[in-house]
Amino acid sequence: MNASRILPDLQASLLCEDVRVESSGNFIIVGVISEVRVPQLPIAAYKLCVFNRWTAGIGEFNQEVRLVAPDGTTVLRKSAFKFALQNPAQNTTNVSVFGQVEFKEQGTYTIEVLIDEVMKLRVPVPVILVQQKQQPSKGAQPPAQ
Repeated sequence: MNASRILPDLQASLLCEDVRVESSGNFIIVGVISEVRVPQLPIAAYKLCVFNRWTAGIGEFNQEVRLVAPDGTTVLRKSAFKFALQNPAQNTTNVSVFGQVEFKEQGTYTIEVLIDEVMKLRVPVPVILVQQKQQPSKGAQPPAQ
């Protein structure tokens, strides 16, 4: 039996600050993100990247990556790629780049990765508001002990 189409496996998916390509063709992933800690809201992220590596498939495919707001339904950003794998030993890397992403509220945002409209991965990305510690003013006396 000779398969003409096999849905690929998602070998890796990472949310990060940047993805660069070396002259050798290898990738450099910069600033892997598991949560976003911010001093104020709303705030904008200059750039967010989603690095996806697909393997072990045969055929042509449509990848979709979505950034979903904490309400679970509002899609803030979306990216789509078409790609092909000729045999199961091949792999392909797709990088989705989202520029100027505004986080208006704290909560758990979600990265969703789909292949041919089949959900492969949902990654929670908490956005956490962190209060800054107040610095003592110049000339202030330390508390008596």
